[in-house]
Amino acid sequence: MKDCCWNTDDPSMKAYHDEWGTPVHDDAVLFEFLVLEGFQAGLSWATILHKKEAFERAFDGFEPERIAAYDETKVESLMADAGIVRNRLKIRAAIGNAARFLEIRREFGSFDRYLWNFVDGRPEVHSLKTYADMPVTTELSDRISKDLLRRGFRFVGSTIVYSYLQAMGLVDDHLDDCVRKADLRRAGDVRIR
Repeated sequence: MKDCCWNTDDPSMKAYHDEWGTPVHDDAVLFEFLVLEGFQAGLSWATILHKKEAFERAFDGFEPERIAAYDETKVESLMADAGIVRNRLKIRAAIGNAARFLEIRREFGSFDRYLWNFVDGRPEVHSLKTYADMPVTTELSDRISKDLLRRGFRFVGSTIVYSYLQAMGLVDDHLDDCVRKADLRRAGDVRIR
């Protein structure tokens, strides 16, 4: 057994790989990664991962209630923060997405319940021999992306959503010979695809 081929010698990427695909049910973590995935659009995940602590500081610990209340003064403060990705559209999307996230929590009781309903509460496990076999979108990510967009979220296209589903463990795309694939299958109820 080995690690997936995208797992480099970068210690932060190694640590991320070892958590990637583990099912997440904590609304705080689900929101944090929704924000980070939006900022990752067009960039490498390593760039975002190396700025994660700066993002956490700049975005008040990813507390959606606080972020939803950000005003123009806060937007300008974030635009001046060299520790994060300074993109006005992405900053405004994070603020709007925080408000939409809170709406979903009110409607469903938790964002976790809303999101995991799309997979009937069980991760999808894909059989992948090589990194080239890994999809960038699926029917599932298309469906979730459309629903999030309908609800007013931004930076939630199908590719971003698919990356998010992989990270949050709704989809397990570790390669078949990756040690984490076997670990995750032993851990719980999954659907093999």
